Amino acid sequence: MLTTTAALTATASKLTSPNQISPRFSFTFRENNNRIAVPKSSTTQRSKLSAGFPALRVSASSQSAPASAEASKVTVLPSEMKAWVYGEYGGVDVLKFDTKVAVPELLEDQVLVKVVAAALNPVDFKRRQGKFKNTDSPLPTVPGYDVAGVVVKVGSKVKDFKEGDEVYGDINEKALEGPKQSGSLAEYTAVEERLLAPKPKNLDFAQAASLPLAIETAYEGLEKTGFSAGKSLLVLNGAGGVGSLVIQLAKHVFGASRIAATSSTGKLELLKSLGADLAIDYTKENLEELPEKFDVVYDAIGQCDKAVKVVKEGGSVVALTGAVTPPGFRFVVTSNGAVLKKLNPYLESGKVKPVIDPKGPFPFSKLVEAFSYLETNRATGKVVIHPIE
Repeated sequence: MLTTTAALTATASKLTSPNQISPRFSFTFRENNNRIAVPKSSTTQRSKLSAGFPALRVSASSQSAPASAEASKVTVLPSEMKAWVYGEYGGVDVLKFDTKVAVPELLEDQVLVKVVAAALNPVDFKRRQGKFKNTDSPLPTVPGYDVAGVVVKVGSKVKDFKEGDEVYGDINEKALEGPKQSGSLAEYTAVEERLLAPKPKNLDFAQAASLPLAIETAYEGLEKTGFSAGKSLLVLNGAGGVGSLVIQLAKHVFGASRIAATSSTGKLELLKSLGADLAIDYTKENLEELPEKFDVVYDAIGQCDKAVKVVKEGGSVVALTGAVTPPGFRFVVTSNGAVLKKLNPYLESGKVKPVIDPKGPFPFSKLVEAFSYLETNRATGKVVIHPIE
């Protein structure tokens, strides 16, 4: 398997795309005491999903997080790092932990980030399963899109960041088109500066890592539907990683007049706490029988056939997964640090809050378990990996 330093270095030397480089990362998690608990799941769900774990929490602070030890500059960079790697497509069993992966080379427009926390997304396991292998970068792969960490080195053309800066972002500009061979589930990763933003001052690294791909997807989807102040919105899977942020952005950034969202019974109070005016229990209510229709339906679960039946005439339906039924449409998010910078004030004011699944954060050594849990489709908010060490 090509996971040794020599093998990955040899592979990297042959690559011409900036997305195809060798791996890098490092994790450490700091508890944030400024969090509020949101309602627990139903008894049945809680026994299955979060027994022995703390209640789901969302950040509610607009105060700066204390200065972190991770922000101290790294003076001597290693040539090798710890990382999770897979050399073939498949299930979680193809993931291997390697302690001798080459730290990625830095391009002139990139910064090298010492990873403190990362988060998992459905695109991570779909990529590992080979769902878009025709447009993927070459194997072996260090997976991971979301990152929060500290800049330890900058390329010659980098202007906005310096060593010691705390940053976060989605490291892959195009999620399905040649994503980086060396991702964020490692001690170091190399990222173009345009894909990053300063970490919100009030969030710790685990909270920040939970946001980039999901919040950019939520924002871009709302923009593409033409959503604007005064419009109504229905979010399918409002308690998920993207859905929980769609609710908050629609309310606080776009000025929605009315927001409805679906979830299972035990998560209805969470929907309300995030800003939903109407929380719909999908286990008890039939979408097609709702007495009202909406200007926009944001389908974050794969039920476009039902979504199109509750949208107003001339309205928009965006579907993130599953079959698309007209007039619904699908898009693939483009990573953009400028979007994160635009949304930072809403995060720092506490109006928009990250939602992290109560089973997490998972330590770096438990990545296989974290992926297995994510792939049950039962997670609330985001599954975060921390610390990476």
